[in-house]
Amino acid sequence: MVKQRRFLAPAITALAVIGLGLAACTPGGQSNGGGDEEREAGDGDYTIAIVPKDSTNPWFVRMEEGVERYADESGMDVFQRGPSDTDATMQAQVIQDLIAQDVDAIGVVPVDPAAIENVLKQALDAGIVVVTHEGASQQNTMYDIEAFNNDEYGAFIMDNLAAAMGEEGLYTTMVGHVTNASHNEWADGAVARQEEAYPDMQLLEETPRVESQDDGEVAYQMANQLLKAHPDLKGVVGTSSFDAPGVARAIEENGLIGEVFASGTGMPADNKEILEKGIVKSLTLWDPAGAGYALASLATKILDGEEVADGIDLGVEGYEDMQFAEGSDTVLEGNGWIEINADNVEDFGF
Repeated sequence: MVKQRRFLAPAITALAVIGLGLAACTPGGQSNGGGDEEREAGDGDYTIAIVPKDSTNPWFVRMEEGVERYADESGMDVFQRGPSDTDATMQAQVIQDLIAQDVDAIGVVPVDPAAIENVLKQALDAGIVVVTHEGASQQNTMYDIEAFNNDEYGAFIMDNLAAAMGEEGLYTTMVGHVTNASHNEWADGAVARQEEAYPDMQLLEETPRVESQDDGEVAYQMANQLLKAHPDLKGVVGTSSFDAPGVARAIEENGLIGEVFASGTGMPADNKEILEKGIVKSLTLWDPAGAGYALASLATKILDGEEVADGIDLGVEGYEDMQFAEGSDTVLEGNGWIEINADNVEDFGF
């Protein structure tokens, strides 16, 4: 059976092309790939695919639980499919395959937004709904959802690191990939918070940003190099879920517990030991299962022809009252961050 396409393909093709040309004039450099007026309400029976950065990363294994929950609750064909490694080329191929399968919607957590612009444009041109998460700079998407304001989340990470460091000393920042928009925005927000609130802390000018490649072993190796090159280093702001654990391992092996500190994002169960040992005082998080659920929910609402506006409820904690980011009509922000420490690490169940 041939599916009834939910969009007018010629119109959305034209709008996607226009959106590329006008991206510099759109708030935040965004393009939603098609206007609400071109959408046709569907029949409520859709195939929705969520594409993470890496299908084997524990973060995205947890995300798949939210995707499966949405599938169970909606009764629709909703599934997660990602590359076997955090690789933008592999992710683009997964999306290409889903276009060929004629899915109704694709939700993506981009490895590198610029690297998948062309393939997402192909999806939009085919009339497929495209939404993203952690892709605020993505142009060929209808909407990007963030669990929170990225600058504020970065400030939250810095507040945690500053408390551990006694609000003084030398620190640096670490990102999974220098191409990852959200990671760099969190790091920028952390630095801005330090400059505003913690004058006795200083960013390492020689190496202000380190790349961990979303790999705990690389984070560990980079931390070792930093500690040897800069014996006065006292802190590392991590962004990838592998950063703080990798740095913590280097801190412990160098006998620097209580002298050097790491903060950042991490999974509770995976980091229970380093939190209980006090190597890392606290980690920050949003539940990736909620993000997976929210992506599928947003895609469904678009397919149903619902208006996407301030206050939209995506049906999961942290995403009940989404608001457009300041100056943007495509980036929606929630209120989903949490703090994990030794006292509550066992309370989350994942």
